[in-house]
Amino acid sequence: MPMTLTARDLLDRLVSYPTISRDSNLDLIDFVEDYLRGYGVEPVRVPNADGTKAALYAHIGPAVDGGVVLSGHTDVVPVDGQTWDTDPFVVTERDGRLFGRGTCDMKGFDALALSAVPLALARGIKRPLQIALSYDEEVGCLGAPPMIDHMVSHGLPRADTVLVGEPSMMQVVTAHKGGIGFSVHVQGFEIHSSRIHEGVSAIMQGARLIDWANRLNAERAQATPSSLAAAFDPPYTTAHVGEIAGGTAHNITAKNCRFDMTFRVVPGEDVDHWRQLFLMEVKRIEAEMQAIQPTTRITVDEYFGLPGLAPETAGRAEALARRLTGDNATHVVSYGTEAGQFQERGYSACVVGPGDIAQAHQPNEFISCDQFAKGEAFIARLIDDLAR
Repeated sequence: MPMTLTARDLLDRLVSYPTISRDSNLDLIDFVEDYLRGYGVEPVRVPNADGTKAALYAHIGPAVDGGVVLSGHTDVVPVDGQTWDTDPFVVTERDGRLFGRGTCDMKGFDALALSAVPLALARGIKRPLQIALSYDEEVGCLGAPPMIDHMVSHGLPRADTVLVGEPSMMQVVTAHKGGIGFSVHVQGFEIHSSRIHEGVSAIMQGARLIDWANRLNAERAQATPSSLAAAFDPPYTTAHVGEIAGGTAHNITAKNCRFDMTFRVVPGEDVDHWRQLFLMEVKRIEAEMQAIQPTTRITVDEYFGLPGLAPETAGRAEALARRLTGDNATHVVSYGTEAGQFQERGYSACVVGPGDIAQAHQPNEFISCDQFAKGEAFIARLIDDLAR
């Protein structure tokens, strides 16, 4: 028997699963599978390497090409260290807002996408609807590529349009930045700091690499942006370090320093260019460290690479989203999404979803009831379009 759940009911259920990226999302995936099977829809699970997480996709409607994919992610960011006024894993409605971790980013859209299933079946859609839910988006969009590749290679009728429901206030976003991330481990040589010239401080050498990023940002801010980059805020590729750790004591040259270096790359620029530029600087600093102590080194592990979303000429996704929303303005965003990964694999893609990205990752995260209602209306119009 199908679960008779409204979009709001689905939101309550999805938020109740604490699918923080460091943890498993399998309880949520189990629920979604049961929900879909209740409507006679057989989902396909795509697990990660160790089986602790999974993506999921499903096909609704006729087995023909030319359908629409509604794409979302199931993971959320941690609530550690944040002060919440309500339980983050219980949706609480107050003052026209729905509070809870992921209500905005992006279980609100996931709930709306799942609510489309019974609507599509009842209407007898003529073009198919596909649901695609990934994992580990919040740590670099790691779960979408194997899911998309599985969709392409395992006989699923080929959709031609992907709508990624990241929060955009239901505006049609046609371009976003790409990204690349590195885990950096600087290994120095410990010695009493009074003999600093004989040691190598991992922290101070790591600081040189971080200062290189500062100088790069300053240089890019002064450069004239390309016509495509000019639409972004900021209109250039940026480098960033958000966390750093290392050292033993104030009077010992640090043996270790660890931090992440991430780049947000504007469309039209090659991610590999920034990768090589960064690695060249790593090698330069490492050589100077080893000239003092040969045992020192800098280890770099790339943990994500995300293509940007480029504007399409006569893109089917943009045309559909504009038709459904009535939004004809130009919108770009500096955050990354899975839209670029779909586009890289030959799909027409854009971003359109309910909620304000300013609320994402925040304590007391919320989606307004008005935005959620606009999302429901959008889904209803989409089903009408697929039924024609």
